[in-house]
Amino acid sequence: MKKVLNSLPFRLILALAIGIALGQLFGEGAMKVVVSLQYVMGQLITFCVPLIVIGFIAPSITRMGSNASKMLGISIVLAYASSVLAALLSTGAGYVLIPGLSIATEVEGLKALPEVVFELSIPQIMPVMSALAFSVLIGLAAVWTKSSTTTTLLEEFQNIVLKIVERVVIPVLPFYIAATFCNLSYEGMITHQLPAFIQIILIVMAGHYLWLAVLYLVAGAYSGKNPLEVLRHYGPAYLTAVGTMSSAATLSVALSGARKSKVLRRDMVDFGVPLFANIHLCGSVLTEVFFCMAISKMLYGQLPSVGTMILFCALLAIFAIGAPGVPGGTVMASLGLISGVLMFDDNGIALMLAIFALQDSFGTACNVTGDGALTLIISSYAEKHGIEGKAAADIE
Repeated sequence: MKKVLNSLPFRLILALAIGIALGQLFGEGAMKVVVSLQYVMGQLITFCVPLIVIGFIAPSITRMGSNASKMLGISIVLAYASSVLAALLSTGAGYVLIPGLSIATEVEGLKALPEVVFELSIPQIMPVMSALAFSVLIGLAAVWTKSSTTTTLLEEFQNIVLKIVERVVIPVLPFYIAATFCNLSYEGMITHQLPAFIQIILIVMAGHYLWLAVLYLVAGAYSGKNPLEVLRHYGPAYLTAVGTMSSAATLSVALSGARKSKVLRRDMVDFGVPLFANIHLCGSVLTEVFFCMAISKMLYGQLPSVGTMILFCALLAIFAIGAPGVPGGTVMASLGLISGVLMFDDNGIALMLAIFALQDSFGTACNVTGDGALTLIISSYAEKHGIEGKAAADIE
């Protein structure tokens, strides 16, 4: 029992429940404190994300040696294929299901959160995508030049980042999740907005689980290994993603869970999980496509044409590769597509942002959990093609 009580999943669930309860009880004065604490914790977690990306991806590339470029290319193709196919699945479901739905449109009546009282801004040393680009370039350049000094430095930097994850990020996460759900509960988003769109959210969530099943079945078939041996370690990461609505904030937990799997190569975990956390957003893409179709029917009286949706899906999957792994990152990065390809006006975009926020946590959880399947694929690819590598130290 003590082991269960001290486990990360239990702490995350407890934090979620406490946050919702306190949001119903707290007044404006107490919420000023909660909002301020959430802001500071969010700043701290966000600051650590580029460090985690650099600390894991760059050393992992150097461990792959001359095979680094090939593995990076394969990973990007896998991420794009997963996202675009998930989008097309969602499009097909939209044409079949949306005409028969009775979708409510009332999304007003939320209570405004108080302003942050104490702002402790902690800017990132660089944006996440810059960190990703830096990691790839410095890792590849170290391989090309056979720089042993840089390779050793990157290995030491990874050990430093591991301790930051272990002693700072993971202990802070339950408090951050509690504050996030306290805010949502206080606003009324959980109690007021969710019933208005319960039908489409349930359909989208079913789509998430269906796509995860497809990814893990494909990964298992390709690797010849039991994909459940990967999936069973993703519980804490899934719950963290639900609580934080951020692939970036969930990265440390996902990395810790994936490293426990017996069927994943450690070097491929260190390479794949941080990379896919930033470029593989299949759940968010699936969600955005279905919601866009529902809003089009709701506000404009018709679904977009098949040609328009195919174009939208193909472009959205590209934008998802570059979207930040933060709450609402996918939809914010693709607002230009929503207005330019689907021709949404300001009302349509505003409604899209509101509905997307209702389920953003579950889309993020799908993204993060799907990363495990893609990591199994590249891990098996490395084994089948004799790609050598070595693992980093464990997260204690």
